[in-house]
Amino acid sequence: MVRTPLTPEERERGERLGLLLREARGGRSMVDIAASAGISAETLRKIETGRAPTPAFFTVAALARVLGLSMDELAGLCVPAPA
Repeated sequence: MVRTPLTPEERERGERLGLLLREARGGRSMVDIAASAGISAETLRKIETGRAPTPAFFTVAALARVLGLSMDELAGLCVPAPA
């Protein structure tokens, strides 16, 4: 199965998500947050750096729970502002 290339908007949304998660993590360890969310530290690193711009819904939900973020807040902040 060939994956359709991401659009620039999808890449930007992934970068925004990564930035928001990194900011919410603050000084807490990437390893601790990842373990609490049930994912690997490498997966969290890829999401935070934008290398995994379209993580699974349940991965984002688990990270949001651990970081004390609402899914509504994350979704709203990841949508690019209208031009």
